[in-house]
Amino acid sequence: MIPLSVLDLVPIREGQGVSEALADAGKLAAAAEAAGYKRFWVAEHHATAGIAGGATSVVLAHIGHCTSTIRIGAGGIMLPNHNPFVIAEQFGTLDGLFPGRVDLGLGRAPGAAGIVARALRKDLHRSAEAFPQDVVELRALLTGDLDLPITATPGLGAQIELWMLGSSLFGAQLAARLGLPYAFASHFAPDHLDAALETYRAQFRPSAALKYPHVMAAMTVIAAETDQEAELIASSQDQSFVRLRSGDPGKLPPPVANYRASLPVSAQAMLEHLGTARAVGSPATVRARIGRFIERTRADEIILSGATYDPQARHRSLELTMEALA
Repeated sequence: MIPLSVLDLVPIREGQGVSEALADAGKLAAAAEAAGYKRFWVAEHHATAGIAGGATSVVLAHIGHCTSTIRIGAGGIMLPNHNPFVIAEQFGTLDGLFPGRVDLGLGRAPGAAGIVARALRKDLHRSAEAFPQDVVELRALLTGDLDLPITATPGLGAQIELWMLGSSLFGAQLAARLGLPYAFASHFAPDHLDAALETYRAQFRPSAALKYPHVMAAMTVIAAETDQEAELIASSQDQSFVRLRSGDPGKLPPPVANYRASLPVSAQAMLEHLGTARAVGSPATVRARIGRFIERTRADEIILSGATYDPQARHRSLELTMEALA
């Protein structure tokens, strides 16, 4: 079985606040560690009422203290929102706290609307154009492989596993050129999955960090005792996707029976399209769908997304998925 990991957005559930969301994230990370997952990643999002992971490095410090062996990381840090020096210091600090356990996935998308860009005092268009240079600078701040005028302390010498994230050919090409492992966000942007992985593997150049191409692909995975129960639980995630695409994101709602059948055709089609990287159902169903996805992508790792309104439902989902694939 290939390694399985967990992606968490630190969802804020209806009727709850940030404190509960952060506590639940720590408990989920501990459950993932106990079940045998390899990594626990948190994604950077800003000014979103239903997501509490905006200060990603701070959240990861909390996750690290809730666990002891699982790798923890950003999936990812949207580098156009930041400067490389500050991120090197933040993740160097995390490596000092949790030596040998820290991953740093880098994305080019800002993960923020224009109003957030103004709040961050950033020209995100210009920052996105500088993204390849900033990645090289950040890596040098951590490894010392370039002669820079400043040293990041903490940062220099930190044993951080650097990843490139993407949902298009751009990230695949950059990951290949820099010899970095590549994680594709197929759970919400499956359109370019096959082309991106083909491009990455064909253009890969070995580096000091990685001799051969290494792919992790994301899936929405929710397992329960039966297909019907899993689909009910997954309706919370479905509602969030629909609200996000409609421009009205909010806190994670409770499940709704037969939710998809209540939607207009356009929304149903959107959810069906995302279903190409989705495994929701009984352990047998989840095993079969993940197996087909691995055959299609030849992924070296799979990272599982999928928020549930009841935190315990996701704990159980992780257990059932690991048992099904073991």
